[in-house]
Amino acid sequence: MAGTINKVILIGHLGDEVKMHYFEGGNAIGRFPIATNETYTNRQTGEKVTTTEWHNIVVRNKLAEICEKYLSKGDKVYVEGRIKSRQWEGEDGAKRYTTEIHVVDMTFLTTKKELNAPLPQMEAKPPEPSNQDVAKNEHEEDDLPF
Repeated sequence: MAGTINKVILIGHLGDEVKMHYFEGGNAIGRFPIATNETYTNRQTGEKVTTTEWHNIVVRNKLAEICEKYLSKGDKVYVEGRIKSRQWEGEDGAKRYTTEIHVVDMTFLTTKKELNAPLPQMEAKPPEPSNQDVAKNEHEEDDLPF
C-alpha cells in the first residue's frame, strides 16, 4: 500500500457537556470527552472487569453547534474522525500534550435533550417516492401469504 490512513471509529457516551468556543468570523469549535468501555473476565478470579478509555472529541462549526444543542452528558454517539496530537506550553512553562479525535462524521445514537424535536438534516434527503412507487408497494403488500 502506497498511502497511509488515519481513521478512528468510536461508539461511546459523553462524559461532559459540549464546551464551545466561538471565533471572529463565525467559526466555532466544540470539545467534549467520550468514554468507551471494554469488559473481560479475569482468568484467575473469574471476576468481570470493565475498563474505560477516555477520548477527547473535537467538532467544528455547524456540527459543533448541533452537538451543543442536542447532546448532553451520558448520550451515546458514533463518531468517525482522525487522531491529532498537539502540544502547548502551560502557564507554569511546562510542555503539555494531548491527543484528540477530530470528527469528520457523527451520528447521535441516543439523546436525552429535546428527544421529540426533529434533528436537522446533515445530508441530502432521499427522493420522495413517486405515486407509481407507492402503488407498487401497496400491490406488493397485498400479495403477502400471511
